[in-house]
Amino acid sequence: MKVMNYGAILVSLKTPDKKGVSEDIVLGFDSLKQYIKDKDFFGGTVGRFGNRVGGAKFTLDGKTYNLTANNGKHQLHGGSKGFYKAIWKGEKISTPDSAGVKFTYVSKDGEEGYPGNLSVSCTYMLHKNPEMTISFTATTDKSTPVNLTNHSYFNLSGDAKRDILKSELTILANFYTPVDSTLIPTGAIMPVKGNPMDFTSPMAIGSRIQKVPGGYDHNYVLSKPANKFGLCARMWEPVSGRVMEILSTEPGIQFYSGNFLNGSIKGKAGKAYQKYFACCLEPQHFPDSPNKPHFPNTILKPGEVYKNVMTYKFLSK
Repeated sequence: MKVMNYGAILVSLKTPDKKGVSEDIVLGFDSLKQYIKDKDFFGGTVGRFGNRVGGAKFTLDGKTYNLTANNGKHQLHGGSKGFYKAIWKGEKISTPDSAGVKFTYVSKDGEEGYPGNLSVSCTYMLHKNPEMTISFTATTDKSTPVNLTNHSYFNLSGDAKRDILKSELTILANFYTPVDSTLIPTGAIMPVKGNPMDFTSPMAIGSRIQKVPGGYDHNYVLSKPANKFGLCARMWEPVSGRVMEILSTEPGIQFYSGNFLNGSIKGKAGKAYQKYFACCLEPQHFPDSPNKPHFPNTILKPGEVYKNVMTYKFLSK
């Protein structure tokens, strides 16, 4: 595992295939300069509010807050700078069976339009199991929306050998939140059964992707109890044999199938990242929750502690 304090970014993660060959399973870049120019959040910690906030505004306690719009008229992943462009402080952590880094950052009152001084930590730990844990905490001095996650692009073929369309995905969710043409949730919560959104049993990502306008970029309502740590998704790449399981405390997971990659981005070793070359599986609260009162609460109040724990388990078969 390689991480850096710019953006609290996961730079590299090497796991063994079924023959024991370790290769990198996350997309990214070879230089800091490329990460600074990046607009697609490769490996980044996203916040103060991961995913989209419709109209780049919300109302809290009778006051309307106008946010930085960086996705048309909406805000995406915390704004034009956001946490993925911040310089974090890093501290090495180790135990007999694990090693990692704890990053900390203070988001000032008014940053990207959000109220309150928010003190954030993002801790990466690599365990011998083998598995990786990413845990977030946050506290605030004013009520504010908080929704933190990691935005790594996964390709289990190793070193991005091929696209993800034949990778099999399982998402433990019977419902999802439909979106409008600008990818803002409509507010509905719909069943996945009987349509291409259904990954309740293992399904090749590419098997029905043409039936989803624009490809997958949707939030799934996880079946596990809210705020309980449990399995969210499982991905298997049949050629390499790599398996990744994702467990989290969050109520949702965003599945993005790399629809906006188009070959214009040159990543590690100069490889052009083409459409569907990786997917993001982001445990999180639902998009646009500050404007959807019936979605799970994302408002953090003074005296409370925000927590989000995500564990990635790696196997091969």
